[in-house]
Amino acid sequence: MTDTPEPTKAHFRSDVTVDLVKSAAADSDVLFAARVSTAGEQSLEEVRKDPERSKGLINYLMRDRHGSPFEHNSMTFFISAPIFVFREFMRHRVGWSYNEESGRYRELEPVFYVPGESRKLIQQGRPGKYEFVEGTPEQHALTTRAMEDSYRQAYDAYQEMLAAGVAREVARAVLPVGLFSTMYATCNARSLMHFLGLRTQHEMAKVPSFPQREIEMVGEQMEQHWRTLMPLTHAAFNKNGRVAP
Repeated sequence: MTDTPEPTKAHFRSDVTVDLVKSAAADSDVLFAARVSTAGEQSLEEVRKDPERSKGLINYLMRDRHGSPFEHNSMTFFISAPIFVFREFMRHRVGWSYNEESGRYRELEPVFYVPGESRKLIQQGRPGKYEFVEGTPEQHALTTRAMEDSYRQAYDAYQEMLAAGVAREVARAVLPVGLFSTMYATCNARSLMHFLGLRTQHEMAKVPSFPQREIEMVGEQMEQHWRTLMPLTHAAFNKNGRVAP
């Protein structure tokens, strides 16, 4: 007698993860790219010099929005987040490359997003001028219960179709956008600054932004990695109002 395998249990998360898997990014990259305009081949000397001595140039480029020197670098991130975050993320097309896991080629794991207790649930005001405020314990309990029940039902239907021989690319249609996915995202500092200017809130930002909290969580982690790689560029970004050059 063959034992019937137990159904796969759903897992619920309220976080996102961002790993920097590869980078070629430093403040000196900005300097050699900028100095070629006036120094030609002598700009190669900037590759080996301490960029701290030229942080004024980085600030000038940021302030006056000379953006191309900030493109001569690269960062690749591995991101795990709900599908609805990736749908927003991929609105950013200039200076970005993406590869996401495919529901056509692999069976998708039952990992789903449920807001944590700190996630504000209530939207007040009209579009373009609204704010989010704390939800009540009852609203949080309802949100958690409704999401988890819906996720379990959807994943059970997905498993039932797969077991009946339905193709993965068809069966995946029943799964919700709260399902976690993974992707590689590659960008340069200029494209990342544009992303951060729109997808994070910050006290030093000249232009206010109203991102959905979940994509902001991704942005915050990406910014931490970038700040370590290019501290002078990051400081100039903040000093000049977090507007991409």
